[in-house]
Amino acid sequence: MAMYDDKKIQSLVKKMAKQPKPKTEFGKVYDKTAPSRVSDEGDLERDKFFKEMKKREF
Repeated sequence: MAMYDDKKIQSLVKKMAKQPKPKTEFGKVYDKTAPSRVSDEGDLERDKFFKEMKKREF
């Protein structure tokens, strides 16, 4: 039974070790000649804020 626990622990560790891929680009790109958007901390906070505001009712 200890072997089963070890396998289960190994699978959980492997699962936890996987990191989500960071978002490289926001939205679709329609114009290849346009400069790409530069994301920064402010963009991420702003997007999170607006997503939260969309959920609320006034």
